[in-house]
Amino acid sequence: MSALDQIEPIEQASVDELRALQLARLKEAVHHAYEHVPHYRQKFDAAGVHPGDLKSFADLARFPFTSKDDLRQKYPFGMFAVPMDEIVRIHDVPSGATRCRCRRAYTRPRSACRSFRSMFGRLNRHRLYSLASALSAVEPQLQ
Repeated sequence: MSALDQIEPIEQASVDELRALQLARLKEAVHHAYEHVPHYRQKFDAAGVHPGDLKSFADLARFPFTSKDDLRQKYPFGMFAVPMDEIVRIHDVPSGATRCRCRRAYTRPRSACRSFRSMFGRLNRHRLYSLASALSAVEPQLQ
């Protein structure tokens, strides 16, 4: 059995353990956006919220979401979370029916970075834990 076929502890976690992990990762993402993307710092400040205010999924409703107008004005370069000198590649990707170009920026891999699999979810035995799971947990609370 290869290491990729082995079950990781998170795959046997309870719903409460998963929600706690998802909330912790969401808090990290919100804090990172606030600290590294001036656009999000301005939006959060204007809304009167701070990353430390995010204590539960329900609190997410108080945070501003990115609007189409935000994207028209700031995307992509005004939303990067790293300085331009750390970006080594920009890739244009068609975005489907609208035929708009989406730009993705890449930095050099760092040893501190987690693998794609652990960062975005683990697909094993037909299970995927990702941001989609976190959002599905938040959606009923936001309605």
